[in-house]
Amino acid sequence: MSQVLAPALSGRRVLAGSDVPLGATWDGSGTNFALFSAHAEKVELCLFDSRGRREIERIELPEFTHQVWHGYLPDVRPGQLYGYRVHGPYAPEAGHRFNPNKLLLDPYALQHKGNLRWHEALFGYKLGHSHADLSYDRRDSAFVMPKCVVVDPAHTWGGDVRPDVPWGRTLIYEAHVGGITMGCDFVDEPLRGTFEGLADPRVIDHLVKLGVTSIELLPVQAFYDEGLLTEKGLVNWWGYSTIGFFAPAPRYLTHDGSLHEFKLMVRRLHEAGIEVIMDVVYNHTAEGSELGPTLSFRGIDNASYYTLADHPRYYFDTTGCGNSLNLRNSRVLQMVMDSLRYWVEDCHVDGFRFDLATTLGRDRDHYSEHAIFLEAVRQDPVLAGVKLIAEPWDTGPNGYQVGNFPPGWAEWNDRFRDNLRAYWRGDPGMLRQIAGGILGSAETFAHDGRRPWASVNFVTAHDGFTLIDLVSYNEKHNEANGEGNADGHSHNLSWNCGAEGPTDDPDILALREKQRRNLAASLLLSQGTPMILMGDERGRTQEGNNNTYCQPGPINWQDWDPSEANQAFEDFVRGVIAIRHRYGLFLAERYLHSGPDARRNRFVRWLRTDGEEMTAQDWDNAESRAVGLLMHESTTYLLMLMNASDADLDFTLPGADRRGWSVLVDSANDIADPETPVSVGGPEIPLPARCFLLLETGREQ
Repeated sequence: MSQVLAPALSGRRVLAGSDVPLGATWDGSGTNFALFSAHAEKVELCLFDSRGRREIERIELPEFTHQVWHGYLPDVRPGQLYGYRVHGPYAPEAGHRFNPNKLLLDPYALQHKGNLRWHEALFGYKLGHSHADLSYDRRDSAFVMPKCVVVDPAHTWGGDVRPDVPWGRTLIYEAHVGGITMGCDFVDEPLRGTFEGLADPRVIDHLVKLGVTSIELLPVQAFYDEGLLTEKGLVNWWGYSTIGFFAPAPRYLTHDGSLHEFKLMVRRLHEAGIEVIMDVVYNHTAEGSELGPTLSFRGIDNASYYTLADHPRYYFDTTGCGNSLNLRNSRVLQMVMDSLRYWVEDCHVDGFRFDLATTLGRDRDHYSEHAIFLEAVRQDPVLAGVKLIAEPWDTGPNGYQVGNFPPGWAEWNDRFRDNLRAYWRGDPGMLRQIAGGILGSAETFAHDGRRPWASVNFVTAHDGFTLIDLVSYNEKHNEANGEGNADGHSHNLSWNCGAEGPTDDPDILALREKQRRNLAASLLLSQGTPMILMGDERGRTQEGNNNTYCQPGPINWQDWDPSEANQAFEDFVRGVIAIRHRYGLFLAERYLHSGPDARRNRFVRWLRTDGEEMTAQDWDNAESRAVGLLMHESTTYLLMLMNASDADLDFTLPGADRRGWSVLVDSANDIADPETPVSVGGPEIPLPARCFLLLETGREQ
């Protein structure tokens, strides 16, 4: 195997430097470079011109300490572009894939510059070779690779104060940095789709008026478009393919922008009282399977960074993405922990949502809440004060772990999603399931002192139908993805209300609007932490596509159209959120269990339509689709009524002869108003078909 020839050195002074910290660290005089690789034989630092097109110098790092290659360059300053070439054995059968012909990204780089251009030179082996990845490719990949940037991380935060929203008051808005402003006319065109665009005061004002406390951003750590997508003219829109855990995705920066734009966005959201939660992907990387490209980790130390199969040529994969990070390796664990602390301490992020988090708690086939990563997070003082949310599943054995994450974690609750969808669709036998979800899914989460907020409740998320599509389509329509409509979930529990897709039928349209209000109200008024999807409050449609991961156009953009229909539903959602924030019974600090508490001043009761308490026989009646929930705390009585059947009913109000009731929410009549409730005149109230009601009254006299 031939060695890559390095350009002649310019006589630049290179000092030993330090093995800590990892990455490129500017100290005001020069830059220390440190790269972990346990199995490398030599590491070369490559410096590039200001455009990243020409390698101007190649410097062998002079020292190897504690498995870290390092050197200090007194003359290298912020703005310098760089990458690495790592020498070692190319022996895939033994788990090693070193190839110094491939320029590699620094795992600790704080910024990338340039785009990844898909080319055969990115691969460590010869594409199409009869020996596949056992072959060896000698082409230099630098011309198609982004470059790392030496960064001065200093930033003036001024009086930035974290909102520190209590979990019980948290309401999450899942959003995409690009999608929220790409179609926004009032944001300056160069800023649309960027961190600065999201920081526009008018965008933030929309979130504030809606009642959002926390915005959860789809992945913003550095990622790039996969080759198979670019060949189809598509993109990696969602970003679940990270290649730089410390760097912001370049596509969300303005031209020649910097990390400071991300920090500006955080500060402006904080000024409005809104937390920033990052969706992070530490379970796998963008390098994929053994047939994937060599971009960073694979070429730096494949055997350390990845969990290898029994045959080390292959990867042990529980993510469905070709590889799994090896968090049992102390240096890989350190990288992930350093990354989390960096975003909290340097960028003032308030929390994280962990994609496919079960993989992070694995020892191959075995998941444990005492896994090394979960224990590291539990004891870390920096992470003790931030929100931690798990997507509690992956694709591996025993991958479904809802309710099994350690105390202190919240978890996405897909059972809540599925049960609520099925109930409002009219499926039989759903009363018991939705009752548990409305009271915080205590059967799943009420252990080890966990609170109701541990259940992150949602009806829609980025992965799946939007809310309006959920009531407009029975089937997915993903043809635009170029996969023959075979991608995306088929078990959507959706209902088109009588016509597939767009229709002019006024009855179907009216039913769809009512179903949207039913789903939104029951989500937002359940115990737990509610999460709503960007654009659901304004009727954003994906035209029946439930897997828009690769779609760059308006199908993934927030709908800022000020139409009467959009505004009406937004007003309804805003009203329900205001009610949630006003009444302590909806806040998820303590479980609401059936029956009175020890002091008889807090209780809930499940009621039949005749106003009497539900019996075991009532719960087991699969054909029953109507129920009431009476909630009491201090001087407040609230009554939630739900009827998912096609029949109009009457509901006998409890204590109607002793106190009067008023309507706060009525999905049939588009009412959600905490300020001017509508009085109810008699002992019974009509409960129309497909209807959600919320009533309030004062203490019994």
